[in-house]
Amino acid sequence: MADPMTQSGQISSSLNASSTKESTYSVMELVYWRDPKKSAVAFGMSLLVLLSLATFSVISVLSYLLLALLCVTITFRVYKSVIQAVQKSGEGHPFKGLMEQDLTVQPETFRKYVDVFLTYVNRAVKQVRHFLLVEDLVDSLKLAGFMWLMTYVGAVFNGITILILVRMKIDKYIELIRTRVEVTLAKLQDKLPGALKRTKAE
Repeated sequence: MADPMTQSGQISSSLNASSTKESTYSVMELVYWRDPKKSAVAFGMSLLVLLSLATFSVISVLSYLLLALLCVTITFRVYKSVIQAVQKSGEGHPFKGLMEQDLTVQPETFRKYVDVFLTYVNRAVKQVRHFLLVEDLVDSLKLAGFMWLMTYVGAVFNGITILILVRMKIDKYIELIRTRVEVTLAKLQDKLPGALKRTKAE
């Protein structure tokens, strides 16, 4: 008969492995845009937060986010209160369902996510040891070369600079399209009869 502690350890290991696989699968779904709506929301929000942090301080970004959330919830609460008063209904608090939900973190859930996090940390520590302690000379040399190249890239570009360059490229094409449309409209107006041209001008 197997030892209960051994069985418990095996069950915990299998649960941790399945949790890690589920987390990895969810991330890959977002990265490969298998669900465009979820990926668009995730990357859109990430880009918005990065741009906000590049422009404002962390305190300002958090304050604006909380302020926006409060504006939405307060407006919705007032709106529902007015509707209930007009219709004389007794639905109660509009967020009653959310307020009654148990939001406490269970110890088992906390341990599960800590174990998953530790799995990634341990994997990262092993990789760092592999490269920095020159377990494989070729891999360490590759990393050194890549980091050396990245110092030059980082000196010229950063994330915000790349976004600005992309935006400038988009603005350039928009301006080009707008110019061509204006030229085309001008040519069409030149070909119109004189009376119609005067009417257009007026």
